[in-house]
Amino acid sequence: MNQSMYRYMKVGLIYHMAYPSTIKGEGPILESIEKVACDAYFNAIEITTIKDDETRAKAKKMLETSHMAVAYGGQPRLLTTGLNINDLDEKGRLAALANLKEGIDEAYYMNAKGFAFLAGKYEEATKEESYKQLVKSTKEICTYAKAKGDMMVALEVFDFDVDKKSLIGPVELAKRYAEEIRAEYDNFGLMVDLSHLPLVRETAREAILPIKDYIIHAHMGNAVCKDAGMPAYGDAHPRFGFPNSENDVEELTEYLKVLMEIGFLNEKNPPIVSFEVKPWEDENPDIVIANAKRTLNEAWARL
Repeated sequence: MNQSMYRYMKVGLIYHMAYPSTIKGEGPILESIEKVACDAYFNAIEITTIKDDETRAKAKKMLETSHMAVAYGGQPRLLTTGLNINDLDEKGRLAALANLKEGIDEAYYMNAKGFAFLAGKYEEATKEESYKQLVKSTKEICTYAKAKGDMMVALEVFDFDVDKKSLIGPVELAKRYAEEIRAEYDNFGLMVDLSHLPLVRETAREAILPIKDYIIHAHMGNAVCKDAGMPAYGDAHPRFGFPNSENDVEELTEYLKVLMEIGFLNEKNPPIVSFEVKPWEDENPDIVIANAKRTLNEAWARL
């Protein structure tokens, strides 16, 4: 592709994955956000909860200064607490819902343009009951978000039987779910992630085309899923080119090609497309980020 990728998308980074010590809302938050904000390669950043009020206010000012688009990932609010938004126990479901509503409040405070979450674990025998709980929760989340402004809500499609074991899930169920929610809520959509495609055993075309009308956000990353004994197995988001991993320049190129074909990548309203990469063991986060940028540069040149 001879044209700049910035004409078609806002290139983002999930800072709390690249700097994982911040994922619970503590640690070197301001230092990490500052690194991303000072890197002109990125014109978007994805954040998550920041527990300390003063730190949150400073981060907000930093991001306002940066001229970056901001999105908010509510996934860690569930994954780090064990809460399940489709919990069959109503008390548990309401606890997860309250947590995400707090996240929506924080996202609006941080001027985020989108809020994301994920479906929880489920049992095959009660899958339909879990699905109904998810639909109920999603409608409440969308109602809550819409009452406060125009921020979009996205459910991220995860693996259903490997690591996170999320209800959503294979593309067929993702489509059914998105159709049901979008019929009532225009502030809802789906998020796709290149790193999850090998985990759900779907190609880019298989995972994207059936839900093309509902995709509002995308991630770029990698996964190891050949053998459970291999380093970084599961949903660990290792760097591109990690040993025994599934995604590198070729796979990212195909992913972007499909996103371009369906019109998701576009010049009229370029969407946020973010790296979700995480250092493995003692890897340097900044080198992992540089790896991701090089991979995207090469993939884009191949389009």
